[in-house]
Amino acid sequence: MAEVTLDLRTVPKSQAYAELHQHVQAVLEGIDDPIAGMATMSCLLHNAFGHLWTGFYRVVTPGQLLRVGPYQGTLGCLEIKFGKGVCGTAAAKGETQVVADVHAFPGHITCDSRSASEIVVPVYGKNHELIAVLDIDSSSKGTFDDEDRRELEAMMRWFQK
Repeated sequence: MAEVTLDLRTVPKSQAYAELHQHVQAVLEGIDDPIAGMATMSCLLHNAFGHLWTGFYRVVTPGQLLRVGPYQGTLGCLEIKFGKGVCGTAAAKGETQVVADVHAFPGHITCDSRSASEIVVPVYGKNHELIAVLDIDSSSKGTFDDEDRRELEAMMRWFQK
C-alpha cells in the first residue's frame, strides 16, 4: 500500500476524503513518529488533490515561532511568527483558518505569488499541545470550504494517538 499514491482530483470531495482517510491509516499503521506522519500526509494530500503547496510548519518555540517541516511544493517560508499570516494566525488562535482569497487576508505572507486561497489546520500532539499547523495553498480562489476543514481536522487527529 505504501507504494500507491492516490490521485483523487476527479472524485467527488466526500468520496475522495473517505478514500484518503483509509489510505493514510493503512500507510501509517504501526507508525508513531510525528515527522514521518507529516511527511507522509504532505505527500498523500498533495498528490491526491494537486494543490500548489501542502505541508507542515512545526512549533519550535511554543507561542512564538513556527518553522517549515515536511512539505510538497515550491520553497516555503522558513519561519513564521505566531500571529503573522494565515499560519501564524491559526497557531495563535488554535483554530482552523479557511481563506478564500489570501490577498484579502490582513498580513498575508506571500511565500509563492501563485497562491490564491489557503487552509491552515492546527495540529495537536499526544498531550494536546500544539505541535504544528498543516498548511495547504491553492492557485485558485475559493478552493477550500467547511468540508475540507472538517476532513482535514479529522485527519490531523492521527497525531494525538
